[in-house]
Amino acid sequence: MNTRENDGQAQGRHAVVLGGSLAGLLAARILVDHYDEVTVIERDAYTETSAARKGIPQANHVHGLLVRGRQILEELFPGVQDEMIAAGAPVVDIANEIAWFTPAGWGVRFPSELMVLAFTRPLLDLHVRRRLAKNPRVKILDNTDVVRLIPDSKTNQLAGVLICPRASETDRRVAKELRADLVVDATGRASRAPSWLADLGYQPPEEIVIDAHLAYASRLYRIPENFGGDWHCAYVQAAPPDEKRGAILFKVEDNRWLVTLIGRAGNTPPSDEAGFLEFARSLRVSTIHDAIRNAEPLTPIRTHRATQNRLRRYERAKLLPENFLLLGDAVCAFNPVYGQGMTTAALGALTLRQCLREGKSKGLSRRFQKRLAKVNATPWMLATGEDYRYRETVGGSPTLMTRFMHGYMDHVVQLATRSVPVREVLLHAFNMLVPPSALFQPKVLFRVLLNVLKPAGSRIRSSERMRSVPSRVGLNERHQLP
Repeated sequence: MNTRENDGQAQGRHAVVLGGSLAGLLAARILVDHYDEVTVIERDAYTETSAARKGIPQANHVHGLLVRGRQILEELFPGVQDEMIAAGAPVVDIANEIAWFTPAGWGVRFPSELMVLAFTRPLLDLHVRRRLAKNPRVKILDNTDVVRLIPDSKTNQLAGVLICPRASETDRRVAKELRADLVVDATGRASRAPSWLADLGYQPPEEIVIDAHLAYASRLYRIPENFGGDWHCAYVQAAPPDEKRGAILFKVEDNRWLVTLIGRAGNTPPSDEAGFLEFARSLRVSTIHDAIRNAEPLTPIRTHRATQNRLRRYERAKLLPENFLLLGDAVCAFNPVYGQGMTTAALGALTLRQCLREGKSKGLSRRFQKRLAKVNATPWMLATGEDYRYRETVGGSPTLMTRFMHGYMDHVVQLATRSVPVREVLLHAFNMLVPPSALFQPKVLFRVLLNVLKPAGSRIRSSERMRSVPSRVGLNERHQLP
């Protein structure tokens, strides 16, 4: 990681990344292969612990790094996952060790190779940042605010950014210019790029917001010594449009459970002790409530509501500074309940690498934003499509294709409560290992058609039988038809 790619593709001397959360750290890792120096600007103060910090607004809540994201992380930082495992992060078989209650019942469980890490978000960022900081060409400036972009008066480019220490944020006399050949905005949902660009005379991007009014409430628990469950994590999905409550329980480092209660459209999880437990008790199954009702709470209950799907269409901008790129939540932020954000950010980092390897600085911004838009298109469609199942969702309305996909996916999810081949494909798509079109391959489509032809009553009775106990099958049952 300490050597640049020496194939003639390096773009310049200095790159600046705005935002030191995961998207920014991954972008910086890509940039060190193409620039002599990379500076990461983070407005929050870093710590050398895995405690939650303000710079990660959702740090107190469950995060999921999908299998594809885990692959990219290991490619960019070889061995970082072993370091996290050594720090206590459990390795979980997503198909076998997560008790997953879908809108149609318990997902069938079976041994698989779909292994994920279960961790608190600060643990991930801490280990990635430590690995990045080992590179002598990387400089990390935390507790630093970006005041504005600095234009190059002679070209359609930026000359750099104006920064100042956060303690002196209101005193611009201490601000200083940081010159850069490339500026990357990875400042997340709170990105001020639209106003920065407007100040320089550029047209702000078109913005789309789809809001299902999701709210979180989370806390950490000590795992009881006498816990006898046959699962490591549990997920109770909401079942819209009528059942708006759900919850996720993850086993994380230090023998703890991180529990996030999820509510939408007025079903806001409460932040008091009794209300938190009552919300868990009110879920469609009692699995999570039964696990935590006698467990020792380790933290206060933390809430979070900034969960809209937000898309900024930079790829449609008529003009952008040619050396200004935007990625991660600064461009496309998803409803967090679907667990796509970190993996999509990792895919964005690979897109950045692809564009830089082409060695063409002219038109870089437009080329990158258009390719990133294609990367974001599928997770955006999936997140907003699911949010459209709620009557209270605002910001748009489902298309005929969305309604068709709702019906089709209802059958897929129902089959996944008893058919290993169907659930296997569904989990591969969920983990971004295959495109959603894989759900239309013959071994899935054939079963969906058979399910459609079944009397509705028998389908309902089949799913109702799955409410009581999470089911497992053995390896010898992997290819049985439903």
